[in-house]
Amino acid sequence: MKNIEALIADGGDITLGALDAIACAATAADSHNSVAMLVRREGETLNALLKRLDKAIAQFYDDGETIDEINDT
Repeated sequence: MKNIEALIADGGDITLGALDAIACAATAADSHNSVAMLVRREGETLNALLKRLDKAIAQFYDDGETIDEINDT
């Protein structure tokens, strides 16, 4: 999960766990921006969720697009 590693190495962070009414979410942020906010899908493993988070971070690095499944629902 090279994009998660790169984000953390650059001072960013990820969070995994419950968020308000959401049973499980994965979020990533750099020092200035929310990079990705994902909701764990029914039946999705934590490993699969982290892989999706890694891909969402890559998308942010590639084109600046933020994926926000928490506020876009």
